[in-house]
Amino acid sequence: MRFVRLSHGSGGEETSELLSELLLSRVPDGMKRVPGGLGIDFPDDGAVIPVGDRFLIVSTDSYTVNPPFFPGGNIGMLAATGSINDVVVMGAKPIAGLDSVIVEEGFPLEELDVILGSLIEVFEREGVALVGGDFKVMPKGGIDRIAITTTVLGIAEKPIVDLPKEGDKLVVTDYVGDHGAVIMMLQMGLGDVEELKCGMLKSDAKPLTPLLPVIKAYSGEVNAARDITRGGLGGVLNDWARNSGSVLVVEGNLPIREPVRRYSEMLGIDPIYLASEGAALFSVSKDAADDFLEALRRKGFENARIIGEVRRSEKYKGFVLMKTVVGGLRVVEPPRGELVPRIC
Repeated sequence: MRFVRLSHGSGGEETSELLSELLLSRVPDGMKRVPGGLGIDFPDDGAVIPVGDRFLIVSTDSYTVNPPFFPGGNIGMLAATGSINDVVVMGAKPIAGLDSVIVEEGFPLEELDVILGSLIEVFEREGVALVGGDFKVMPKGGIDRIAITTTVLGIAEKPIVDLPKEGDKLVVTDYVGDHGAVIMMLQMGLGDVEELKCGMLKSDAKPLTPLLPVIKAYSGEVNAARDITRGGLGGVLNDWARNSGSVLVVEGNLPIREPVRRYSEMLGIDPIYLASEGAALFSVSKDAADDFLEALRRKGFENARIIGEVRRSEKYKGFVLMKTVVGGLRVVEPPRGELVPRIC
């Protein structure tokens, strides 16, 4: 008999294989999308539903982050932020959300108050109406403390569908791996207390709604966009390589903070696989990439940079290649296993 493993929830290859076997292969083709839209037949951050001359974007996600409180946020703000960002990177303005909260009997009410307050605060600040939800309590031991599911709906005039094109430049909006590194340190008890107290390293979780004006201004030039969550940058790059040919990234261009790099090396983990909760990756047409980058920086994304490009290669079709700092090439494999369980 086979059993579910932690790695099945990592968002990597094991997740894809399990869902393909148990879910996607059993859903009739006509059920995978509404007419004229996109659904589970297309790997993206949400579903696309045509409504008149515009599109409704719907994204849902569950959050089980451990610990529920961490430097830079908590599970409540993460749940609101994460689903908002899934909608934003599909080119939609978030307008409404729903939440489902499951807590363990005995969970401190004071902590629940802070968590729900943080969720509401993010929605309110971003102009997202909280239009519904659910609340359940499980007996002691029936769940580990708390889990939250959020669904966010947004409106897009032209959705971003992830179809990177040959020649596109890959633009990342900010440092990568911050959130994953913080959760990894806390779970393993390796964090430098002073670094955490001083804010030198904290979760980067934040709404990406400031990207919307830039996305709108360059709507004809952005061919793909994704927030860099489970599986990290390596996961997104491999998803895109499967659909576009070959991807080349330059190691020296990757924006990774020194503490993230240090703790990753200590544990033998490549930071390219660590989650970010406030950064996105764009595939932008070559001619517009520099202007797009400058537009990001003017909107406050001062750490944005071009990290690579989409190439045509029969030999390396479907692969992600990295040009290392010493000038060689290596393959960036799809994420496998559970590097950091319950990261989001």
